[in-house]
Amino acid sequence: MEDKFSAAAVPVVTAHVDPSCPFAWITSRWLMEVARMRPISLRFEVMSLAVINEHRDLEPWYRAFNDRAWGPARVCTAAAAHHGPAALAELFPALGRRIHDAGDKDFDAVIPAALAEVGLPVELARVAYRDDVDERMRTSTARAQQLVGEGLGTPTIAVDDVAFFGPVLTSIPRGDEAVRVFEGARLLAGCRAFTELKRARVDELSFA
Repeated sequence: MEDKFSAAAVPVVTAHVDPSCPFAWITSRWLMEVARMRPISLRFEVMSLAVINEHRDLEPWYRAFNDRAWGPARVCTAAAAHHGPAALAELFPALGRRIHDAGDKDFDAVIPAALAEVGLPVELARVAYRDDVDERMRTSTARAQQLVGEGLGTPTIAVDDVAFFGPVLTSIPRGDEAVRVFEGARLLAGCRAFTELKRARVDELSFA
């Protein structure tokens, strides 16, 4: 029997994500699980929460979160700019495992450790406190927003020529369920009349 996931049908999946966002991390973990279960070409691009919320009136706790989010997003942007998308595809999970799975919010320690893990120059950590990659980060964020609308944010997923915000998940679908969620999201997003599917969040976030 012919494999239903033939090479000709391999979708190109771009995850527009911010390394500080827990929902983006869960969605990325789900996509990595999909990639384990079926052929997809998965890549990452930076969609910065700090950029999106830069001029918005936010609650103090969320303003503090966004102000700190500049650092990891800048480093991811610099890694992609200087070492290519493959470097970002390795650095983003290395950061996510520390920031979200391990709950380590000490970015001064987390960023150099993640860079060292994936073999990138530890000196890139200094970019967290500079603005020389901000224009590039604004461009990548604007590119993602153009796909789904300026009112939406991360995670934004593009599958070939179909893009959508989310799915926003509280835990990581595994195995066959991961693939079913992927195909379902892709099918819904491919319908131009489809706009939103949402329900109240009842579960705590789980990165397990």
